[in-house]
Amino acid sequence: MSTERMRSFLSTINQSNRFVCPECSSERKNKTDKSLSVTVDQDGVLYKCHHCEISGKHTHETLRNLNKPKVSQPVAISVPKINNVSQLEEYLLSRHIDYKQIKDRFKIVSGDKYFAAKGDIKSATVPAVGFVYGENEAVKWRSIGDKRFTQDGAARQLWGIDRIRDQETLPKTLIITEGEIDAASVAQVVPSTTGVCSVPNGAPSKVSQNKVTAEEDTKFHYLWTAKDVLGGVDEIILATDNDAAGQALKEEVARRSGRAKCKEISFPPDCKDLNEILVTHGGEALSEVIINATHMPLEGVYQAEEYFDSVKELYDQGLVTGFSTGIASLDELYTISPGQLSIITGTPGSGKSEFIDQIMVNLARNHHWKCAIASFENPVPLHLAKLSEKVIKRPFFKNKHEPRMTEIESEKALDFIQEHFMFLEQRSGDSTTIESVLDRLQQAILRLGVRFCVIDPYNYIVRDQHQDEHEHQFINKMLTRLVSFARSHDVHIALVAHPAKMQTDSQGKTAVPTGHNISGSHAFFSKADFGITVHRESDGPTIHVWKCRFKWMGKLGELPLKYNVNTGVFEDHRYDFEEADIEF
Repeated sequence: MSTERMRSFLSTINQSNRFVCPECSSERKNKTDKSLSVTVDQDGVLYKCHHCEISGKHTHETLRNLNKPKVSQPVAISVPKINNVSQLEEYLLSRHIDYKQIKDRFKIVSGDKYFAAKGDIKSATVPAVGFVYGENEAVKWRSIGDKRFTQDGAARQLWGIDRIRDQETLPKTLIITEGEIDAASVAQVVPSTTGVCSVPNGAPSKVSQNKVTAEEDTKFHYLWTAKDVLGGVDEIILATDNDAAGQALKEEVARRSGRAKCKEISFPPDCKDLNEILVTHGGEALSEVIINATHMPLEGVYQAEEYFDSVKELYDQGLVTGFSTGIASLDELYTISPGQLSIITGTPGSGKSEFIDQIMVNLARNHHWKCAIASFENPVPLHLAKLSEKVIKRPFFKNKHEPRMTEIESEKALDFIQEHFMFLEQRSGDSTTIESVLDRLQQAILRLGVRFCVIDPYNYIVRDQHQDEHEHQFINKMLTRLVSFARSHDVHIALVAHPAKMQTDSQGKTAVPTGHNISGSHAFFSKADFGITVHRESDGPTIHVWKCRFKWMGKLGELPLKYNVNTGVFEDHRYDFEEADIEF
């Protein structure tokens, strides 16, 4: 009879193969024996373990419905029924906005509202305007006289997105602003067929080099809830404020939505937001700003001035190294930077997948990065167990050498993984192409703000059946596509690739493979920004860096590491492994 554990395991399988049995493997001496036969066909998934004899069959629909995430629903709030329209019109008119021109696009109310004390301003009930999100999701209040803010409910979607969905057809153009007043300002100067909405929580507070830091990733869930509109429009004009935070917001929305359809605006030198353009220069000037929006970037063709800001950053700040791997001595050879491609190789059993898992856990722990995993050889439940070991640094399964993690520790590890990791799977049974992987990665970037992705291993990716090309041509095109995607979406991609069979010397030692030894094409060497080999020696693993495109990111060399076989944790030989606090 199928258990919940087995059903959960089978829900992750998309092709016929033999696997380690999740029911009996932990109690067996040979824990890696692939005794479970799984057959995937159009009717469902058939399975049998040749050790414990558990067997059965499930339909695809049954497995798809397992473990659906529980989505917390926003608490409904009461939108004020009494609305001081004259007060609302007067306030908007002071911002050069005609309420009659925008009332069909947005719901705005006005009345008296209590505000807490702020600085020298005492708490009081004062006249205010309220920007209504959804039917009863939230109202964001702004005092009319002294610019205080408060909120009823929780604004979790783009302001105005519900009215856009109510239209018979989606607009071809969508304008996204940084605030409600900016959205109202631009709404009255563009055609009614142009969609206008505002982000619910303004620009991020933590910005580095005009980019959103990873700590702010969770604040962009409203983009995921608007994926139907974002994916359905032809172009998105990002009209955020003309400051560092606004530029970072623009870059992050473009990264998640896909830069190919995004445009940006140019501000007059004396203005920093859309309402300021409207008040200072008038509606016609604001309309011209929107009309003259330009692609970000113009694909493939650039003028020198488009790089001037980046050059100035280099002049002011110098060359910036990548993010730490979490292993101090390894950082001398290898650091992680968004927009790059790492090729990871090594002979079978060398630990290359475990090494990449360690890097991802360290990035999540130390830098709050979100990671996506397309792993074709690790069933997700077992992969979760391995990641848990690296998070807690204790074994997941019982063993004779170290005490296993407690149930509470296991739950904490899974909570950490849930917050920082996504798994890219194709449960339909269809073959996995590079485009199908990147499509799922695009969704992960939109939903979670993923900054690191591992594809492990590449040889599970198949050619499009309509393409007639040699293997080396296919690999070259695939790697070019990965590099392009990594750069345009500001995500680091690690591709695991097996080498051809390596020769052994007279002493039985296997040579260290490099990019030139990977099966199929020398493009694995030429296309990589970083090339890494995990090579297992008798006294432990050694990391070999055989390709480093940018010298300020790392260098060629090799480094032995300590590896705990019970926990799967890679540690530094040279220094004490730095413990990082995780707040659960």
